[in-house]
Amino acid sequence: MARRGRNSVIMKTFFILLFKGVAMGAANVIPGVSGGTIALITNIYEELIDSLKSFNLNALKLILKGQFKTLNTQLNLNFLIPIMLGIVLSILSLAKLFDYLLVEYPAHTWAYFFGLVLASVYYVGLKVKHWDWKIIAILIIGALVALTVSFVSPSPSENTSYFYIFICGLIGICGMILPGLSGSYILMLMGNYHLLMVKSINSISEFAQALLSGNLSTFLSSSEFDLLIYFLIFLIGSVVGLIIFSNIISWIFNKYQDATVALLTGFVFGSLSIIWPWKKE
Repeated sequence: MARRGRNSVIMKTFFILLFKGVAMGAANVIPGVSGGTIALITNIYEELIDSLKSFNLNALKLILKGQFKTLNTQLNLNFLIPIMLGIVLSILSLAKLFDYLLVEYPAHTWAYFFGLVLASVYYVGLKVKHWDWKIIAILIIGALVALTVSFVSPSPSENTSYFYIFICGLIGICGMILPGLSGSYILMLMGNYHLLMVKSINSISEFAQALLSGNLSTFLSSSEFDLLIYFLIFLIGSVVGLIIFSNIISWIFNKYQDATVALLTGFVFGSLSIIWPWKKE
Protein backbone atom coordinates (compact mmCIF):
# COMPACT_ATOMS: atom_id res chain seq x y z
CA MET A 1 0.00 0.00 0.00
CA ALA A 2 2.83 2.36 0.92
CA ARG A 3 4.61 1.52 -2.33
CA ARG A 4 1.47 2.27 -4.34
CA GLY A 5 1.17 5.63 -2.60
CA ARG A 6 4.82 6.42 -3.32
CA ASN A 7 4.37 5.53 -7.00
CA SER A 8 1.31 7.77 -7.13
CA VAL A 9 3.32 10.69 -5.74
CA ILE A 10 6.12 10.03 -8.25
CA MET A 11 3.66 10.02 -11.16
CA LYS A 12 1.96 13.17 -9.90
CA THR A 13 5.33 14.93 -9.61
CA PHE A 14 6.27 13.74 -13.11
CA PHE A 15 3.12 15.17 -14.70
CA ILE A 16 3.41 18.45 -12.78
CA LEU A 17 6.98 18.88 -14.07
CA LEU A 18 5.86 17.79 -17.56
CA PHE A 19 3.16 20.48 -17.53
CA LYS A 20 5.70 23.11 -16.44
CA GLY A 21 7.96 21.99 -19.30
CA VAL A 22 5.05 22.33 -21.74
CA ALA A 23 4.44 25.88 -20.47
CA MET A 24 8.14 26.71 -20.91
CA GLY A 25 8.15 25.29 -24.44
CA ALA A 26 5.05 27.28 -25.37
CA ALA A 27 6.66 30.47 -24.06
CA ASN A 28 9.87 29.82 -25.99
CA VAL A 29 7.95 29.64 -29.28
CA ILE A 30 6.55 33.17 -28.81
CA PRO A 31 8.88 36.09 -29.68
CA GLY A 32 8.98 38.33 -26.61
CA VAL A 33 8.16 35.65 -24.03
CA SER A 34 10.86 33.69 -22.21
CA GLY A 35 10.73 30.10 -21.02
CA GLY A 36 13.01 31.25 -18.21
CA THR A 37 10.24 33.55 -16.99
CA ILE A 38 7.87 30.57 -16.75
CA ALA A 39 10.54 28.57 -14.89
CA LEU A 40 10.96 31.45 -12.43
CA ILE A 41 7.20 31.82 -11.91
CA THR A 42 6.72 28.08 -11.34
CA ASN A 43 9.59 27.85 -8.82
CA ILE A 44 11.83 25.51 -10.82
CA TYR A 45 14.38 28.02 -12.14
CA GLU A 46 17.20 27.46 -9.64
CA GLU A 47 16.85 23.67 -9.75
CA LEU A 48 16.75 23.77 -13.55
CA ILE A 49 19.96 25.80 -13.81
CA ASP A 50 21.75 23.66 -11.20
CA SER A 51 20.68 20.48 -13.02
CA LEU A 52 21.79 21.76 -16.43
CA LYS A 53 25.21 22.83 -15.17
CA SER A 54 25.81 19.26 -13.93
CA PHE A 55 26.12 18.09 -17.53
CA ASN A 56 29.91 18.05 -17.83
CA LEU A 57 32.80 15.77 -18.84
CA ASN A 58 32.15 13.55 -15.83
CA ALA A 59 28.56 13.05 -17.01
CA LEU A 60 29.85 12.01 -20.46
CA LYS A 61 32.20 9.49 -18.82
CA LEU A 62 29.28 8.03 -16.86
CA ILE A 63 27.28 7.66 -20.09
CA LEU A 64 30.17 5.90 -21.86
CA LYS A 65 30.67 3.56 -18.88
CA GLY A 66 26.94 2.82 -18.70
CA GLN A 67 26.71 4.02 -15.09
CA PHE A 68 23.20 5.39 -15.51
CA LYS A 69 22.21 5.17 -11.84
CA THR A 70 25.05 7.50 -10.87
CA LEU A 71 24.25 9.67 -13.91
CA ASN A 72 20.63 9.94 -12.77
CA THR A 73 21.78 11.30 -9.41
CA GLN A 74 24.34 13.73 -10.85
CA LEU A 75 22.06 15.21 -13.52
CA ASN A 76 18.87 15.06 -11.43
CA LEU A 77 17.20 13.22 -14.32
CA ASN A 78 13.97 12.63 -12.38
CA PHE A 79 13.56 16.40 -12.64
CA LEU A 80 15.19 17.13 -16.02
CA ILE A 81 13.53 14.40 -18.12
CA PRO A 82 9.89 15.50 -17.60
CA ILE A 83 10.86 19.18 -17.97
CA MET A 84 12.78 18.61 -21.22
CA LEU A 85 10.15 16.20 -22.54
CA GLY A 86 7.46 18.81 -21.92
CA ILE A 87 9.51 21.51 -23.67
CA VAL A 88 10.16 19.33 -26.73
CA LEU A 89 6.56 18.12 -27.01
CA SER A 90 5.30 21.68 -26.63
CA ILE A 91 7.61 23.16 -29.25
CA LEU A 92 6.90 20.37 -31.77
CA SER A 93 3.14 20.49 -31.27
CA LEU A 94 2.58 24.22 -30.75
CA ALA A 95 4.85 25.71 -33.43
CA LYS A 96 2.12 25.55 -36.08
CA LEU A 97 -0.63 26.53 -33.63
CA PHE A 98 1.09 29.73 -32.48
CA ASP A 99 2.07 30.53 -36.06
CA TYR A 100 -1.67 30.41 -36.84
CA LEU A 101 -2.77 32.34 -33.73
CA LEU A 102 -0.25 35.14 -34.26
CA VAL A 103 -1.55 35.62 -37.80
CA GLU A 104 -5.29 35.22 -37.19
CA TYR A 105 -5.64 36.50 -33.59
CA PRO A 106 -2.53 38.58 -32.89
CA ALA A 107 -3.96 40.97 -30.28
CA HIS A 108 -5.65 38.19 -28.29
CA THR A 109 -2.51 36.04 -28.29
CA TRP A 110 -0.17 38.88 -27.32
CA ALA A 111 -2.66 40.10 -24.66
CA TYR A 112 -2.64 36.68 -23.00
CA PHE A 113 1.14 36.61 -22.72
CA PHE A 114 1.28 40.30 -21.76
CA GLY A 115 -1.00 39.61 -18.79
CA LEU A 116 1.01 36.54 -17.82
CA VAL A 117 4.34 38.40 -17.88
CA LEU A 118 2.90 41.51 -16.18
CA ALA A 119 1.60 39.42 -13.27
CA SER A 120 4.93 37.63 -13.01
CA VAL A 121 6.84 40.90 -12.43
CA TYR A 122 5.31 41.26 -8.95
CA TYR A 123 5.67 37.56 -8.17
CA VAL A 124 9.31 37.37 -9.23
CA GLY A 125 10.11 40.60 -7.37
CA LEU A 126 8.94 38.99 -4.12
CA LYS A 127 11.92 36.63 -4.34
CA VAL A 128 14.28 39.51 -3.49
CA LYS A 129 14.95 39.18 0.25
CA HIS A 130 16.51 42.58 0.96
CA TRP A 131 15.70 45.68 -1.11
CA ASP A 132 18.06 48.68 -1.05
CA TRP A 133 19.08 51.40 -3.51
CA LYS A 134 21.70 49.16 -5.16
CA ILE A 135 19.15 46.41 -5.81
CA ILE A 136 16.66 48.97 -7.18
CA ALA A 137 19.37 50.38 -9.47
CA ILE A 138 20.12 46.87 -10.78
CA LEU A 139 16.40 46.32 -11.44
CA ILE A 140 16.24 49.57 -13.43
CA ILE A 141 19.34 48.57 -15.43
CA GLY A 142 17.73 45.22 -16.26
CA ALA A 143 14.54 46.94 -17.41
CA LEU A 144 16.50 49.39 -19.58
CA VAL A 145 18.50 46.57 -21.21
CA ALA A 146 15.32 44.66 -22.12
CA LEU A 147 13.65 47.89 -23.27
CA THR A 148 16.64 48.74 -25.48
CA VAL A 149 16.51 45.28 -27.08
CA SER A 150 12.84 45.87 -27.96
CA PHE A 151 13.79 48.88 -30.13
CA VAL A 152 16.42 47.04 -32.16
CA SER A 153 15.25 46.43 -35.73
CA PRO A 154 15.06 42.76 -36.78
CA SER A 155 17.33 41.57 -39.57
CA PRO A 156 15.33 41.67 -42.82
CA SER A 157 16.74 38.45 -44.29
CA GLU A 158 17.47 34.85 -43.30
CA ASN A 159 21.04 33.57 -43.08
CA THR A 160 21.44 29.86 -43.84
CA SER A 161 25.17 29.66 -43.15
CA TYR A 162 25.82 26.63 -40.93
CA PHE A 163 28.12 28.65 -38.66
CA TYR A 164 25.55 31.45 -38.30
CA ILE A 165 22.82 28.92 -37.46
CA PHE A 166 25.12 27.40 -34.81
CA ILE A 167 25.62 30.90 -33.34
CA CYS A 168 21.83 31.39 -33.41
CA GLY A 169 21.51 28.29 -31.24
CA LEU A 170 24.31 29.40 -28.94
CA ILE A 171 22.84 32.88 -28.38
CA GLY A 172 19.16 32.00 -28.71
CA ILE A 173 19.24 29.40 -25.94
CA CYS A 174 20.71 32.03 -23.59
CA GLY A 175 17.58 34.10 -24.09
CA MET A 176 15.37 31.05 -23.69
CA ILE A 177 16.68 30.28 -20.19
CA LEU A 178 17.17 33.88 -19.06
CA PRO A 179 13.90 35.33 -17.69
CA GLY A 180 12.69 38.41 -19.54
CA LEU A 181 14.98 38.02 -22.55
CA SER A 182 13.15 36.00 -25.19
CA GLY A 183 15.25 33.55 -27.20
CA SER A 184 12.67 33.64 -29.98
CA TYR A 185 12.85 37.43 -30.10
CA ILE A 186 16.65 37.26 -30.28
CA LEU A 187 16.29 34.87 -33.23
CA MET A 188 13.91 37.37 -34.83
CA LEU A 189 16.52 40.12 -34.43
CA MET A 190 19.08 37.80 -36.02
CA GLY A 191 16.68 37.22 -38.93
CA ASN A 192 16.27 33.47 -38.42
CA TYR A 193 13.17 33.10 -36.23
CA HIS A 194 10.84 31.81 -38.93
CA LEU A 195 13.57 29.60 -40.42
CA LEU A 196 14.53 27.92 -37.14
CA MET A 197 11.41 28.08 -34.94
CA VAL A 198 8.76 27.41 -37.58
CA LYS A 199 10.04 25.93 -40.85
CA SER A 200 12.87 23.82 -39.39
CA ILE A 201 10.72 22.46 -36.57
CA ASN A 202 7.92 21.62 -38.98
CA SER A 203 10.45 19.68 -41.11
CA ILE A 204 10.66 17.11 -38.29
CA SER A 205 7.04 16.09 -38.85
CA GLU A 206 7.70 15.98 -42.61
CA PHE A 207 10.67 13.66 -41.95
CA ALA A 208 8.54 11.40 -39.73
CA GLN A 209 5.82 11.19 -42.40
CA ALA A 210 8.37 10.37 -45.10
CA LEU A 211 9.91 7.68 -42.90
CA LEU A 212 6.56 6.06 -42.14
CA SER A 213 5.31 6.24 -45.73
CA GLY A 214 8.54 4.90 -47.25
CA ASN A 215 9.24 8.13 -49.18
CA LEU A 216 12.56 8.84 -47.49
CA SER A 217 14.48 9.22 -50.77
CA THR A 218 12.04 11.92 -51.90
CA PHE A 219 12.47 13.73 -48.58
CA LEU A 220 16.28 13.60 -48.78
CA SER A 221 16.23 15.34 -52.15
CA SER A 222 13.78 18.05 -51.06
CA SER A 223 14.25 21.42 -49.37
CA GLU A 224 12.73 19.91 -46.22
CA PHE A 225 15.93 17.91 -45.73
CA ASP A 226 17.95 21.15 -45.73
CA LEU A 227 15.59 22.50 -43.06
CA LEU A 228 16.15 19.38 -40.96
CA ILE A 229 19.93 19.90 -41.19
CA TYR A 230 19.45 23.52 -40.08
CA PHE A 231 17.45 22.28 -37.09
CA LEU A 232 20.15 19.77 -36.06
CA ILE A 233 22.89 22.42 -36.26
CA PHE A 234 20.70 24.83 -34.29
CA LEU A 235 20.13 22.08 -31.72
CA ILE A 236 23.88 21.45 -31.33
CA GLY A 237 24.49 25.18 -30.81
CA SER A 238 21.68 25.28 -28.26
CA VAL A 239 23.10 22.37 -26.25
CA VAL A 240 26.57 23.94 -26.18
CA GLY A 241 25.10 27.30 -25.14
CA LEU A 242 22.94 25.64 -22.51
CA ILE A 243 25.92 23.96 -20.84
CA ILE A 244 28.08 27.09 -20.90
CA PHE A 245 25.41 29.59 -19.90
CA SER A 246 23.82 27.49 -17.14
CA ASN A 247 27.20 27.35 -15.35
CA ILE A 248 27.58 31.13 -15.57
CA ILE A 249 24.02 31.81 -14.34
CA SER A 250 24.35 29.30 -11.49
CA TRP A 251 27.59 30.90 -10.26
CA ILE A 252 26.13 34.41 -10.39
CA PHE A 253 22.84 33.30 -8.80
CA ASN A 254 24.56 31.58 -5.87
CA LYS A 255 26.99 34.47 -5.26
CA TYR A 256 24.65 37.44 -5.79
CA GLN A 257 21.12 36.08 -5.37
CA ASP A 258 19.18 39.29 -4.59
CA ALA A 259 21.02 41.29 -7.26
CA THR A 260 20.45 38.52 -9.83
CA VAL A 261 16.73 38.23 -9.06
CA ALA A 262 16.40 42.03 -9.25
CA LEU A 263 18.17 42.06 -12.63
CA LEU A 264 15.90 39.27 -13.91
CA THR A 265 12.84 41.13 -12.61
CA GLY A 266 14.01 44.17 -14.55
CA PHE A 267 14.46 42.04 -17.67
CA VAL A 268 10.91 40.70 -17.30
CA PHE A 269 9.44 44.19 -16.77
CA GLY A 270 11.37 45.71 -19.67
CA SER A 271 10.29 42.92 -22.01
CA LEU A 272 6.64 44.01 -21.71
CA SER A 273 7.17 46.55 -24.50
CA ILE A 274 8.02 43.70 -26.88
CA ILE A 275 4.68 41.95 -26.32
CA TRP A 276 2.42 45.03 -26.10
CA PRO A 277 -0.70 43.54 -27.78
CA TRP A 278 -1.94 46.49 -29.82
CA LYS A 279 1.47 47.26 -31.29
CA LYS A 280 1.40 43.89 -33.05
CA GLU A 281 -1.72 44.40 -35.12
